[in-house]
Amino acid sequence: MAPEGRRILVQGRVQGVGFRPFVWWLAREAGLTGQVRNEGSGVTIDIWGSAQALDAFIERVQKDPPPLARVDALTWSPLDHASPDPDFRIAPSESGKVSTEITPDAATCRACLEEINDPRERRYRYPFTNCTHCGPRFSIVEGIPYDRETTSMREFAMCNDCRREYDDPANRRFHAQPIACPACGPRLWLEDAAGAVDCADPIAETAARIRDGAIVAIKGLGGFHLACDAANAQAVSELRRRKRRNAKPFAIMARDLDQVRARCHVSDEEAQLLASPAAPIVLLENRAGAALPGLAPGLASTGVMLPYTPLHHLLLAALDVPIVLTSGNPSGVPQIVSNDRARTMLDGIADACLLHDRRIANRIDDSVARVDLGAPYVLRCARGLAPEPIRLPDAFADAPQTLALGAELKSTFCMVTDGCAIPSQHMGDLRNAETFAEFRAGIDLFRTLFKVEPEVIAVDFHPDYLSTRLGSMLAEETGASLVPVQHHHAHLASCLAEHGVEPHDDLSVGIILDGTGFGPDGAVWGGEILLGGYSGFKRIAHLAPVALPGGEQAIREPWRNTVAHLVAALGPDWQSRVKDTGLAARLRTKPTDLIGQMIAQGVNTPTSTSAGRLFDAVAGALDIAFDAQDYEGQAAMELEALALPHVDHAGAYVFDVETRNIISPEPLWKALLQDLKKGTDKGVIAARFHNGLADVLADRVRAIAPRAGTRRVVLSGGVLQNRILLRRLHAQLAPMGLDVLVHRSVAANDGGISLGQAAVAALR
Repeated sequence: MAPEGRRILVQGRVQGVGFRPFVWWLAREAGLTGQVRNEGSGVTIDIWGSAQALDAFIERVQKDPPPLARVDALTWSPLDHASPDPDFRIAPSESGKVSTEITPDAATCRACLEEINDPRERRYRYPFTNCTHCGPRFSIVEGIPYDRETTSMREFAMCNDCRREYDDPANRRFHAQPIACPACGPRLWLEDAAGAVDCADPIAETAARIRDGAIVAIKGLGGFHLACDAANAQAVSELRRRKRRNAKPFAIMARDLDQVRARCHVSDEEAQLLASPAAPIVLLENRAGAALPGLAPGLASTGVMLPYTPLHHLLLAALDVPIVLTSGNPSGVPQIVSNDRARTMLDGIADACLLHDRRIANRIDDSVARVDLGAPYVLRCARGLAPEPIRLPDAFADAPQTLALGAELKSTFCMVTDGCAIPSQHMGDLRNAETFAEFRAGIDLFRTLFKVEPEVIAVDFHPDYLSTRLGSMLAEETGASLVPVQHHHAHLASCLAEHGVEPHDDLSVGIILDGTGFGPDGAVWGGEILLGGYSGFKRIAHLAPVALPGGEQAIREPWRNTVAHLVAALGPDWQSRVKDTGLAARLRTKPTDLIGQMIAQGVNTPTSTSAGRLFDAVAGALDIAFDAQDYEGQAAMELEALALPHVDHAGAYVFDVETRNIISPEPLWKALLQDLKKGTDKGVIAARFHNGLADVLADRVRAIAPRAGTRRVVLSGGVLQNRILLRRLHAQLAPMGLDVLVHRSVAANDGGISLGQAAVAALR
């Protein structure tokens, strides 16, 4: 019986991840003939054999792809001719047709880890060991096609041994562009104030200095980190002093899961996320009495990551404790990526620098995530997760190429092409000149890598965002259509897009809670319940507007929001109502009369429905970050940590729902002040606030969704990264049969805005 022939098209992340060698090995093992090649739409396999063998082959391709591959779709059609090949081979790609996907940087695989720990291997203790299944990707790429000459590895000529591995399809380093070894690859050395340190093993010397209390700058995959002994309270305190980072949490890197479990609770899902190829920072609940001092003041969790490069594995193996591993930069400056800038900018912060000579082409911070509602919940999409294309619903297949510029803080951009959205890595605060320049360069790089010439450019409604101004300029330069997208509409659309919701079935109720967003009425929004989808929305309910005394100053100083909310809830005689609460004494140190006059006269006191400012106000009332926030979200995060132990038994404060579905916290403030007078535990008060806010929002959705004819609810916005709100809303809404969507691929905060903008604008 003649062999059957099939042409198989595999789409997804299947280029640059060892997929062709995997197919080659699989086909040869099964005795099949034919060829495999890269094409513009994916990987094409022409293959011959028995029907049974071909079915088994297809099943294995789908179920057991290489570690970094992702099969989104596999289709096949019959071939009516015999195989032209006596065996199975990897055919050359057709020139000009291949658009190789640039994959995220990936953590060291098990095989490479075994190599660097085996004295018999030529890469023993080599800190830049990698293969097709792991190592640098996006952080080294500078152009297309993705080969060694378009990466920062072009500066290292392959030795004969590496070349043989690179050319051998049976080797796991076949076409691994960052391939290197001690004979031909990057090298590592240690410097201190006296210059290069003369030592046989820079990693061992670095470990010794960290043990002695030193702070060391370490050049990693996507930028420099500052490291010190995480168990040395004096070293941690000194790092805070030198970096001028008084309270913002530090992440740590632990040697292995056993070291993590000694200090944090770790579920199976969290362990899997920690050890994944993305290797993000994972937020883990501290074990009672086991938290390391000074890492995350006022918080109940610690950001933990496992080693994700051979350098990190070797360093942590030489230490008995975890290390702080925080971004290498002075406060307010982006993470440093070059050796020369590290020498100058980190002088006085780091006692020594562990350097290497592989250039970082693209700065990329560590990703941050946690496990929530049974799955990963991304808080910052960066190393290991970006750039990761998101396949959009079928209606986007013919959408115009689109560029979305995102927000201004936690900025990202996003491109739509060939039915996929490609969000950038987290870029940071565009108000920093260096970040803004890098943002512009990143857009140019993505346009080159993904061959995008935008026909549509999406921006935020806010006319003064730097991203909006840049988008307007680019639209004028390119002739692309400019589409402004309202901030909270973009949050809603972002969650719909990442979940693949089709435009013809996108009507949803969106609970969108954040700090600030420019509303179509010119006001500052931030506590909204919307009804709509990609094409538009209606504002169905919102928090009552409250003054922002001093404008942006109110964002930095929670006490201002406390005063504004007390004035709004209790009127001009609010001060008489706070007597005997403890809050009165704190407020006597502030110019509350002046704030009251500003509010009464409307001087520099724009009103806002911001949920973020409501959290700040309650935190201020409980003396949390009362005077000022050391970092964005500090007051809300510490308020959440205070509430967590009490949420199950504290009860809930009541909110009023006034005409036009305005949600008023007036009863909350009256009850909160009574609790303060009674001396109620502040953790209980914080829990009652969280529970009450979740309850009133869930109640509004229960009333709105049936009338609107939808059973889908979207939870988005930076405030909904709060675990208590997220879980309580889900617990109340999901049992009603509502489909509750939360973010998984992009952040709920402004880091996810660009995806929503892109989806809205591409359909227009």
